[in-house]
Amino acid sequence: MHDGSPSLLRRARYDAGMLLVCLIWGANFTITKLAFASITPLAFTAIRYALGCFLLWGLVRVLEGPGSIPRGATLFRLIWLGLFGNTLYQLGFVLGLARGTATNTSLIISASPAVVAVLGAALGIERVTARARLGIALGIAGVALVVLARPGAALHLQVSAGDAFSLGALFSWAVYTVGLQRLEGLTPLRITAWTAYTGTPGLLLAGAPDLLRVRWSSVGAGTWLALGYAVVLSFILGYLIWNASVRAVGPTRTAIYVCFTPLVAVVVAWAALGERPGALHLIGGTLIVAGIALTRLSRG
Repeated sequence: MHDGSPSLLRRARYDAGMLLVCLIWGANFTITKLAFASITPLAFTAIRYALGCFLLWGLVRVLEGPGSIPRGATLFRLIWLGLFGNTLYQLGFVLGLARGTATNTSLIISASPAVVAVLGAALGIERVTARARLGIALGIAGVALVVLARPGAALHLQVSAGDAFSLGALFSWAVYTVGLQRLEGLTPLRITAWTAYTGTPGLLLAGAPDLLRVRWSSVGAGTWLALGYAVVLSFILGYLIWNASVRAVGPTRTAIYVCFTPLVAVVVAWAALGERPGALHLIGGTLIVAGIALTRLSRG
């Protein structure tokens, strides 16, 4: 019987990985929105995923070999995971971002820990302990404070078109995260690759009309750099670490990190877009960090 040290080291490794993902995804909201000035959201996403699939195919062959095509129930699960985690999520994400603000989109999507916990408990995939529930509550309370701290934020319910798309992205991502837990027999890299392969056709179909209208001569270096960031860091590296964490420590303990992402998004938006955080952001940030700690330390 071991002393538990390897387990602690293993969890610390996934903690560090998810913190990196939060930094990457937090900055991605502003970086992607800035790119929309010279290329439409649907065209941007179509190019992003086409390039991402090509790179993932190369990574799989180099690191793990060709392998065989999944069959039966595994293939069916990969298809609907790709639909929710890539096609529907990305359409909601980019359309919400284009019709709203980087801060608002990140804050709405950051509510996914609560949805993941409810779905996981309802399906019997993961037991949510009292400590984890408290951690989720603190994290969501922190996000709520950050929402109220936004300049001009109203205290009444008002869902814009951008917010509606972002809500769709929120629920699609929660379904994808919970569904990963029941996918067996594949490495995180192959899961990332196959869900990209199955999710990309819908994005290419949605983006085809805009791709035909793109004036490539007007696409500057900044947009190509943003596209590179979105492909290599936000898509490939981010999804790979997320998928590995869900398989290793569970969907709820992984999803709680989404509460940390809007803090990064607010800071980047402040620097790039001039949105200034206030005292409520600091209080909300403290609650979010406390929620992450409680959820990660809980045992389910």
